[in-house]
Parts: sequence; C-alpha cells; structure tokens
Amino acid sequence: MQTRIRRALLTSVCAACALLLWAAYNHGIAADCSDGASESEIAAGLIAGKLLADAHMDQWKRKNPERAKDWVAEEKERHAIKPPADNSDLLKGDQGKGHKYGQYTELDILMWARETEKMVVDGSRIFHDANALGSTVAVSCDMCHPDGANTHPETYPKFQAQMGRTVLLRDMINWCIEHPVRGKRLDADDSKMRALEAYILAQRKGTPLNYGKH
Repeated sequence: MQTRIRRALLTSVCAACALLLWAAYNHGIAADCSDGASESEIAAGLIAGKLLADAHMDQWKRKNPERAKDWVAEEKERHAIKPPADNSDLLKGDQGKGHKYGQYTELDILMWARETEKMVVDGSRIFHDANALGSTVAVSCDMCHPDGANTHPETYPKFQAQMGRTVLLRDMINWCIEHPVRGKRLDADDSKMRALEAYILAQRKGTPLNYGKH
C-alpha cells in the first residue's frame, strides 16, 4: 500500500511539474505580448510550451513505467465518480478575451478540473479501503455506503442524536471512523479527511442544499 501511495504521489508531482513548466513558458510568452508580439507569435509560443511540457512528461513516463500508471483512471474504472463542473464558459462571453476579468486560459480550466477531480478520486480510494481508513476490523465506508450512497452531505449541519449536538459532515465522518470502522479520528485538516469530504460531496452533485434535514 505504501509503495502504491508513493507511486501515486510521484506521478502527481511530475504531472504538476509539467503543468507548471507549461504555465511558466506561457507566462513568458504572455509577457512578450506587451513588447509587441503578434497573436500568431503568441499562439505559436503557447503550442511550443505545451509540446515542451508533454515531451518532459513522456520522457519521465518511459523511464518510470510503473510509477507512471494512472491511478486516477484506475480508481475511476473501479468506482462510479461524478465529474467536476465544466468551467469552459469562463473563456467566452462576458468574461472572455478582452474583459478586465478575462484572464483565464485553457490551462487554468484544465488544471482546476484535474486537481479537483484528483482530490475526489483520492477520497474514493480511501472510502473503499479499510487499510487507508485505519480500520482494525477490516471495515470500509462503502460497506454501508456503496459509491457514497446514503451519506446526505447536503443536509449538514444538523443535529445528530448519537452525538447529542449539531455537527458538520466531517464530525459524522469521524464518528463513523471511530465506531463502525474502528479506526482513529482524523484532524479536520488531515488530507484524508479533506479527500473523504470531497468525494462524499461530489457524489451528491446536483442535489439541493437542505441543512438540518433528517
């Protein structure tokens, strides 16, 4: 399990480095715009930046075939995961090119989607893995909540009788970890807690908020 996690982290770091390399190159090209570069020159520079980032990533994948496995794709094949919102509309209309707030690029939209989905998919991995949850009785969240069913994150905050107080979603997650799962509670800012919250919320995409609902 530790080897798999290390592999996943290394893959994510390398992918992020490639994106940053592309972004840095694009930033340099954008700066050239103020020096009188034409739109065609800028477009050519953007393409060159992407090709450079892709080449570096391809080289790393060929040297590290085991580490380069796409753990996000593998998890999505195993479990149904709702996709993140499509923000491509920010590139056109009122916030399109020329607008004072229209500073977003296709790279921004891609990065937002990938990073958001990556956190959600990591939550799915933990949700379905008793060892990742720290269970002492081989119990994982999906045994009671297949694919995040019956978690109702849209109803929090709400009063929970078993705790005798009004709680947030993360409080309920910890209650489940400590009781049915028989593991140790997670800090609110723990990466596992953040990923679990992200996954549970994502699985209820499109559901209206209705806090306090039982």
